[in-house]
Amino acid sequence: MSADSEPSKSLSVEESAGAALAARKAMGLDDDGIPLVGGARAADPPLEPTPEFLAELQRESDALENETPQAILKWAVDRYAPKFTMATAFGPEGMTIIHMLAEIAPETPIFNLETGYQFDETLQLREQVRERYGITVEYKYPKSSVEEFERENGGPVYLTDPNRCCFERKLRVLHEAARGWHAWASAIRRDQSEDRAKAPIVGWDKKFQLVKVSPLANWTKQQVWSLIMKESIPYNPLHDRGYPSIGCQPCTRSVLAGEDERAGRWSGFQKTECGLHN
Repeated sequence: MSADSEPSKSLSVEESAGAALAARKAMGLDDDGIPLVGGARAADPPLEPTPEFLAELQRESDALENETPQAILKWAVDRYAPKFTMATAFGPEGMTIIHMLAEIAPETPIFNLETGYQFDETLQLREQVRERYGITVEYKYPKSSVEEFERENGGPVYLTDPNRCCFERKLRVLHEAARGWHAWASAIRRDQSEDRAKAPIVGWDKKFQLVKVSPLANWTKQQVWSLIMKESIPYNPLHDRGYPSIGCQPCTRSVLAGEDERAGRWSGFQKTECGLHN
């Protein structure tokens, strides 16, 4: 090195973190590498959650509060199609909404987050939906296979960090899948958990940046199953084996008598949601 040359300067941890943050912002990404502008804000034309628009959604939600799920879905289709979609995990609520959409708007695009860890019984419902309703549910996949993901991380991530596993295998995929839509249907019920107790019929989904429509918010578990039985709607046979709430196979167990219906999800962890609805 010559006497006039400047020695290279290594960055401190704080400087490196700051540089990385600046780089993400320059690329329009948040700390997790998710685009800052997504969902309906990235649609053509875009929807922006202005105070006026949010107030309008609140008025619509209030007006739909006592309507039937079918009426709520028809409103959503009339208002947002062809930029209205649905994500489903093939739960009883989701199957109920698929049944309704088959009658109201069978052309509605429906997709499933195929994490690679789902039960075979869950995946078989896709074929039953195709056979019964003529609707093909599209799979949305993570960028890496289960084998690649576990190899890169030294084994199953769900054993040590289920939040990260859900983020990488579901939430990251859903952010990409939500991009360009104006609204989507959610199958949540308010009585399922504390996180869902205050869900509006219609509202702005801050996490995924589009309008979220929850036609079953006011329904009970009994109402869902009454319609399934009445209309012979296909459902996951695991529900008959003590699995009221079904997610990925490694993180789902059957529940005991008297347990909450979501007690079988991520048992042993302080976790009751994958992050999609909270």
